[in-house]
Amino acid sequence: MSTNLRGEELLDALERGELRVAERASDGSWTVHAWIKTELLAIFRASETVVHGDPLDNPLGCFLDKRALPARRFTLDDRVRIVPGGSSVRRGAYLAPGVIAMPPMYVNVGAHVGAGTMIDSHALVGSCAQIGERVHLSAAAQIGGVLEPAQARPVIVEDEVFVGGNCGVFEGVMLRRQVVLAAGVVLSASTRVFDLVHERELGGTRAAPLEIPERAVVVSGTRPVSSAWGRAQGLQAHCALIVKYRDEKTDSATALEDALRAPSAVR
Repeated sequence: MSTNLRGEELLDALERGELRVAERASDGSWTVHAWIKTELLAIFRASETVVHGDPLDNPLGCFLDKRALPARRFTLDDRVRIVPGGSSVRRGAYLAPGVIAMPPMYVNVGAHVGAGTMIDSHALVGSCAQIGERVHLSAAAQIGGVLEPAQARPVIVEDEVFVGGNCGVFEGVMLRRQVVLAAGVVLSASTRVFDLVHERELGGTRAAPLEIPERAVVVSGTRPVSSAWGRAQGLQAHCALIVKYRDEKTDSATALEDALRAPSAVR
């Protein structure tokens, strides 16, 4: 991987999928390329804020942002479907063939979205987030972004993950392959996760963020607070629960429809 790309060349390489902020090795480990985030930060610093679009010609399509980071424009050759209604993909983000974007949704700079993924209405893919193939990001799912510190791991969602409606995944959390998040689950680097199947506790820190194991099915939960006063008040703290691992019933409930991902399909 070349580390000499700067400015427009770097953004072009990210958009083509030739570069990505984090990459998975054959052993399942991920490497974060901090130099890419450092260069993205340099682009922000060097680029002034300007008016994009013509407010007289199209007031709804006019906005203020860095000169170097306009909204992306796609062609049929990109083989993605972006349904009209207020969606936007920022310069320097990659959408693979077969991606579907339902309105309104947003993909920020440096993000990488794999083939066949669905980004549903009101969903966010934050800066530098890594989304795998055939992922379903349900309505209002929030995938957090991170540009700084440069060495921080972005949120990583591996292949065939199902993220339910109104979920939030933040602070470098990693969802391994085929994880299922039930609606409303919120995960950050320090969220405590209790695996009811294997009777273990999972956790992380900002330095070593939380990882959810392959095929885990996760729901929201609570646990008693640790202080005596809090327990006396019956107070509970948020946590997440792994209630099972994917089975045939789960696979059927979360199956994706290939017809929707064909470039010629109409939804």
